[in-house]
Amino acid sequence: MAVRAVVIEADGGSRGNPGPAGYGAVVRDPDSGEVLLERSEAIGVSTNNVAEYRGLIAGLEAAAELGAAEVEARMDSKLVVEQMCGRWQIKHPGLRPLAAQAAALVDRFESVRFSWIPRERNRHADALANAAMDAAAGKPPKRPAAEPPRAVAAADSAARAQAREVAARAATRTAATDPATMKPSWEPRPSFTATRLILVRHGETEWTVQHRYAGRADVPLSDQGRAQARATAARVAELAPSVAAVLSSPLSRCTATAEAIAGALGGIPVRPQDDWIECDFGDWDGRTFAEVRDQWPGELDAWLASTRIAPPGGESFTVVAERVDRAVAALREAYPGETVVVVSHVSPIKLALRDALAAGDAFLHRLYLDAAGISVLDMWPDGGVAVRSVNDTAHLAAR
Repeated sequence: MAVRAVVIEADGGSRGNPGPAGYGAVVRDPDSGEVLLERSEAIGVSTNNVAEYRGLIAGLEAAAELGAAEVEARMDSKLVVEQMCGRWQIKHPGLRPLAAQAAALVDRFESVRFSWIPRERNRHADALANAAMDAAAGKPPKRPAAEPPRAVAAADSAARAQAREVAARAATRTAATDPATMKPSWEPRPSFTATRLILVRHGETEWTVQHRYAGRADVPLSDQGRAQARATAARVAELAPSVAAVLSSPLSRCTATAEAIAGALGGIPVRPQDDWIECDFGDWDGRTFAEVRDQWPGELDAWLASTRIAPPGGESFTVVAERVDRAVAALREAYPGETVVVVSHVSPIKLALRDALAAGDAFLHRLYLDAAGISVLDMWPDGGVAVRSVNDTAHLAAR
């Protein structure tokens, strides 16, 4: 019988790092604490971190077998928890394929939350992992003693009350402002009550033509890019004669484009905002797409497979999406019924459009954004969204 929600406790380790290694995973009912499934395996000679990831993967696979929709994954590995949350970079190449595999499993559930717990609260998974390590070392197998069901968080416990509070805060966005959960409507809504975002990708640079990753490197506009900026400025002035603000990524290819637009709108000040800066592509910055494919094939495949994976030394799309979501929400609140121009880069604009359309992550790799292309979306205070245009480049073709 399928269960709605489960708690995963996972662990892994090795005797020697690297050494004889194994993992353990326990899937529990979140209310009773009853053990629903166990998984453990000896994996030969490996490292602690590899074994920990293998434990997480086994736990997620077990949760999927049970038909769970909501998962809380608890581990005493700070590294795995922070990397799966997208807050820490995955520097070791041997962990990236495992992180990508775990991320692909995460996408099968409606929601997954990762939590760090101290080792003493992870005793069952730890015992399974130790038994697996014994097996990897050729020692006689020892199974941990069976434990009775235990409350993961009692119905009226402080932990459960805190969880309800956190969930309520999170539900504020889900119920009121998340396009994916808004009540659908076929009726057009009055645009004068919406906050209109005019999202502009910066003009062309030399790296654009050379098909290079351009993240945090401050590459200036080319001559062609400056001409595109002027054409885009004229088009934005036609679309929105009255604009409340012009915001820009702090990088010069954006601020130069934004200055041209602001000039066409009567000299509105350009306000740089860090949340709209491009994704940090780390070691790939300045490299051509072909060079990255040749030199980092495994890392590139992992990055393309999951928004939680960052380029070596860089930033994941999950992290970029958090700051873009924060920036969009701030504009909705600060400029009700007004128009705002935002000059940014491919990644932030794609992420804003993905969320506005309630699309999946595949959208990021299927949408093409031209240099100096314009996209327009309206946002209402109750969370309603209308995407009016995407990657409009008619103003460039006419010049």
